[in-house]
Amino acid sequence: METSVLRKRLSTFKSGKGSLTRVSDDVLIDVIRIWEEWPAGKSGDLARELGVDSHQLVFLIKKAKQLKRSGACPADSFKEIKVEGVSTGAPCGIELTWESGKVIRFNQVEQLVDFLKKVAA
Repeated sequence: METSVLRKRLSTFKSGKGSLTRVSDDVLIDVIRIWEEWPAGKSGDLARELGVDSHQLVFLIKKAKQLKRSGACPADSFKEIKVEGVSTGAPCGIELTWESGKVIRFNQVEQLVDFLKKVAA
C-alpha cells in the first residue's frame, strides 16, 4: 500500500481538532506494515508522509503492535525468505539439539514423536 492511500484512510479518523479517534484495526495493521517497510531514516519523515505528527505515529504503531501480538494480523502477512548461494545439503524436516551439543535430525514427525516417547519412558 502506498503512503498516499494510507494518508487518505487515516484522514477519515481525524476529528476537527486533528486528533485521531477510533482508528480501525485494518488501518492500524496497514500502518505497521508501512512502518516496517519504511527505508532507513527518521520515523518523522513517515509521519509527515502520513499526515500525522510523530506522537500520533508512535501511538498508532503501539496500538498496531498490540493487535499484532494478539493475533489480529491475517495469515497472508507471512513472507518466505530465500537465501541465494547457501547450500542446505540433504533435506531434513526437524533438527533437535540434544545434550552436550549433539544434533539429531528427523525426516518425519513420527520419528521425532517415537524418539521422544522412548526418551520419556
